[in-house]
Amino acid sequence: MGKVLLGVNMEYVRHEDKNFEWGVKKAAELGYEYCEPMVHWGRELLSEAGYFHSVSMLDDPLRIKRACDQAGIKVSSLSGHCPLCKPEISTEYLKQAIRFAVECGTNIVNTDEGPKPDWTTEEEDHVLMRYVLMEAAKVAEPRGVEIGIEMHQQYSKTPAGTDRIYGLVDSPAIGINFDTGNSYLAGEDPIKWLEHVKDRLIHLHAKDISVEQSNDERGQVTGTPVGCACGDGVIDWAAVIKICQSCSRDIVFSVECGTVEQAGRSIEHLKGLL
Repeated sequence: MGKVLLGVNMEYVRHEDKNFEWGVKKAAELGYEYCEPMVHWGRELLSEAGYFHSVSMLDDPLRIKRACDQAGIKVSSLSGHCPLCKPEISTEYLKQAIRFAVECGTNIVNTDEGPKPDWTTEEEDHVLMRYVLMEAAKVAEPRGVEIGIEMHQQYSKTPAGTDRIYGLVDSPAIGINFDTGNSYLAGEDPIKWLEHVKDRLIHLHAKDISVEQSNDERGQVTGTPVGCACGDGVIDWAAVIKICQSCSRDIVFSVECGTVEQAGRSIEHLKGLL
């Protein structure tokens, strides 16, 4: 039986105009055991000025580890989302994220197929994704890193579509990062889908969807950046927890919400169920 552990995706401080270190300290203050940093390539103004939480992979990866060690929390995974359908972007990006993750102190990197090129066919896209995932798996396997495929875009919005991407490369480095909110907005039953992938599950994005957003977008979108506070929306968290507790490994719930206040209410709701 696995344990459910509570973490938060750093997107929760996206509107606070603060840096990564501030977000980590706040996560610890709220009671989270884990955080999920977001990384990027190169340099960009807001992060360099300390007004945004994303960390450049040109920085020392020990920056992340030191911040988490000082706050007393751990890294559950890296948010290394890149468009797998675009190998000119994602091949080297994902390989670097895998190497970066090891020194940060985590063995999970999450990604998805991303927006596709407007000129490729579905079959061509799957060949491109296989190339990227194979190259990434060859870097991940000897390092003990797992790549979490998330349902987020045009091909992964159904269980069959996600299964197809997962099956492109036969490697122990490939797993599933299940997103409760994205699966629901795609028009699927997230509980049935989670049960379907639980033996391949390595990480979970705990994203709730408000009734209003559900009414406006369900069945019309393939994902959403963040959700509402866990417990305020449509997701059956007791059922999600029960499935994850039946897994053979521990699963971190990385809460994906839009504000510090929502992150605080999310952890209280989830702790109450645990």
